[in-house]
Amino acid sequence: MEKELLELLEKVCEDSIVKEDLDVELFESDLLDSLGFAELLAEIELTFGVFISPSEIERSEINTPNKIIAMIKARS
Repeated sequence: MEKELLELLEKVCEDSIVKEDLDVELFESDLLDSLGFAELLAEIELTFGVFISPSEIERSEINTPNKIIAMIKARS
């Protein structure tokens, strides 16, 4: 699951650093913006069957690859 998520994240962020540094800050480093965030949540739902509403989470809960992986594991 982690490998597939990192591939997805690399596609959305258009940068392979998300696979190299799992603690990279996605929003502060401009790897992810509001549109990318919405795309990521939609792709997570399609790929993993995990629905995450943007209104139920804070960006700080999903701002690194490690946090995204943990959230998906917790909801699967």
